[in-house]
Amino acid sequence: MRPLRGWAASPDFLLTLAHVTKKVKPRVTVEFGSGISTLVLAKSGAKKIVSLDHSVEFGTQTREMLLSHGVRGVDIRIHELETYRGKYKWYAKSSFKGLAKIDLLVIDGPPSSTNSDARYPALEHLIPLLSPNATVILDDANRDEERKLADAIAAALPNHSLTMFSHEKGTAVIAPRKKG
Repeated sequence: MRPLRGWAASPDFLLTLAHVTKKVKPRVTVEFGSGISTLVLAKSGAKKIVSLDHSVEFGTQTREMLLSHGVRGVDIRIHELETYRGKYKWYAKSSFKGLAKIDLLVIDGPPSSTNSDARYPALEHLIPLLSPNATVILDDANRDEERKLADAIAAALPNHSLTMFSHEKGTAVIAPRKKG
């Protein structure tokens, strides 16, 4: 496996990702930023996985890593970031083709170096594609921009609650409220 940390997900985030995936048993998982997390999703029981990456290098490395671990069928979509309304760069609109009823959304990209609120467009573009009982996991939630996004997603999903984990980089999990 590639080294963890740095741009890669940290071990505490990956462990949470594995636990949530096993609990949720998602039929459709969408992930922003491919890598070790893609392998963890596949090995934890996620069915259909679509991983979006803007880096040919990282996307290709992820494909090779998955094959070396005997994982097939993960849809890694590699496209350069596209400019939206002349304001920000984010994943290409063509990347979202065929996505609907997402049960698990993992936001760990694009990197903050692309623009200050690099991940915020997920709110506008992906929240409408979630299934009613979807869970959203956000990495790097110790950063102000990601915390703001976690709060905004929780507000957009009134039947969900936000749990913050004090992981190395911070992890936010927005999940359906428990009934009862």
